[in-house]
Amino acid sequence: MDEVLLRSLTPGVLAVLVRRGADFAAAEDAVQDALVEAVRVWPSDPPRDAKGWLVTVAWRRFLDATRADASRRRREDLVDQEPPPGPAPGVDDTLRLYFLCAHPSLTPSSAVALTLRAVGGLTTRQIARAYLVPEATMAQRISRAKRTVSGVRFDRPGDVATVLRVLYLVFNEGYSGDVDLAAEAIRLTRQLAAGVDHPEVAGLLALMLLHHARRAARTAADGSLVPLAEQDRGRWDTGMISEGVVVLQAALARDRLGEFQAQAAIAALHADAPTAGETDWPQIVEWYDELARLTDSPVVRLNRAVAVGEADGPRAGLAALAALDASLPRHTAVAAYLHERDGDPVTAARLYAEAARKAPNLAERDHLTRRAARINARLDARRSG
Repeated sequence: MDEVLLRSLTPGVLAVLVRRGADFAAAEDAVQDALVEAVRVWPSDPPRDAKGWLVTVAWRRFLDATRADASRRRREDLVDQEPPPGPAPGVDDTLRLYFLCAHPSLTPSSAVALTLRAVGGLTTRQIARAYLVPEATMAQRISRAKRTVSGVRFDRPGDVATVLRVLYLVFNEGYSGDVDLAAEAIRLTRQLAAGVDHPEVAGLLALMLLHHARRAARTAADGSLVPLAEQDRGRWDTGMISEGVVVLQAALARDRLGEFQAQAAIAALHADAPTAGETDWPQIVEWYDELARLTDSPVVRLNRAVAVGEADGPRAGLAALAALDASLPRHTAVAAYLHERDGDPVTAARLYAEAARKAPNLAERDHLTRRAARINARLDARRSG
């Protein structure tokens, strides 16, 4: 396989798709899929016209993705913007597709990636970001999953745990990313809870409700992010919080703790605090300890460092942070916050600016940039005074 040839052809293929009407991000995804397919096919069956082959395959992938996205949007248009409380009336084809894509012939990680791409409507870049892997790695994983299921019968749906993982990642992307998928994820999780007796289904539903209840307070009028500690809690949806707490309590009563229940318990403690200063941080640390035991996730340990900094002081938080890989997403932003709380504004401003350069989206980048600018303005005023 001539990788140099593939790299040299990529800009031209991308340009053709854009000229045909594909937006740049979707064209990039389609070309990436075509390149992965070329790596698989060309060694045994090289094309006579390499560029023409890539254009044809990439354009087909773009059309497939466009149709899938249009179908998803049509499904979303059938429901209100905010999910209604209570059990879902029935199960539609969307949830069935989630189970079919979570096929037993796939590993859980491949099944999740395939479902997010084929049914959830997420781009390869968004999925890679959720999994903390390079985009090219995720493109290959999705392509392998497609090849694996291309010749199998979809008569054995996947397990609940895999579908829960997909719904969780779809909700997270809708809650914090570029595509509004949160309400759809809640709708589907309600349907799953109505048909499956599983405490982690209830845990995930509770987690979604408790997070989604804060949606109105998460952004200011100008679209900027509002940190949890600064949010107007009067704008939180108390009805949705109450429902989430009831669902969570019923799940915890079954004494079969899972990671979604633990995350929901943390969200419930935040929701229960009348003010940020009254948050029960020691108990949140205890729940993060449980969550770390269940998942062994570096992201969980990063969030735990923040909680330790709140419960035991910023230096304790920095000590917990020092044990983690500095390349973790948002590691620099957490370090900046803890240094700011520890009374080290110079280091905090530098780290906020560095974190802004690494931010995964525009809203977060602007938020971190403003925090750095605010601290620098105070430092300049102090020097000039």
